[in-house]
Amino acid sequence: MRLSVRLFARLREIAGRDTLEHEVPDRSSLGDVWASLAQKWPAMRAFDATVSGAVNEEYARMSREVHEGDEVAFLPPVSGG
Repeated sequence: MRLSVRLFARLREIAGRDTLEHEVPDRSSLGDVWASLAQKWPAMRAFDATVSGAVNEEYARMSREVHEGDEVAFLPPVSGG
């Protein structure tokens, strides 16, 4: 199934782009999408415990199932003020 993925901050720098189309198996979760991205870009693994995810512009748990055509986003923790 094909998804649109948006990456922010350091994740965007690691991937070298802020949006991409990404294929994952049917019945994948947001966490599965993250794991597949981290497999492609191993430097993302540093954010495994702290990354936040969203599906269709709403924050979501990593256990949330994603569907064909969804837009998912991953955001690393933000520091500063």
